[in-house]
Amino acid sequence: MNQYSPYATVGGTNEGVGFAASKPHSGIGIASFVIACLGGLAMLGLIVMAGVMETSSPGGMDEDSASAVLLGLSMIGIAFGLVLSAILGIVSLFQTTRKKLFGILGLSISVVIEALFLSILVIGLMMG
Repeated sequence: MNQYSPYATVGGTNEGVGFAASKPHSGIGIASFVIACLGGLAMLGLIVMAGVMETSSPGGMDEDSASAVLLGLSMIGIAFGLVLSAILGIVSLFQTTRKKLFGILGLSISVVIEALFLSILVIGLMMG
């Protein structure tokens, strides 16, 4: 028995004491948040890697090289992962018996990173 809590019961829990039971966090929302954070870090790393590849070679990066193609495919794969994260975030918002914190965070982070990626893609296409 917890001697510091006036509401502790013999079993050590607060069940049935008059407290509103707190909702647990959504597992889908946590997955959305983790995927969004990892995808954001990976996308940042790939953008830095592309910048290093561009500045380290004279005349810029060869667009037909295997490393450039692999870099681009990795960015596209991460973009699809961020779309999955956004979908999981939306799904977690419809769980009525769960907290929505991680679902909102995962959805917002993935949407912001996806928007930044698409803006960089559009700027790159406009530059030629």
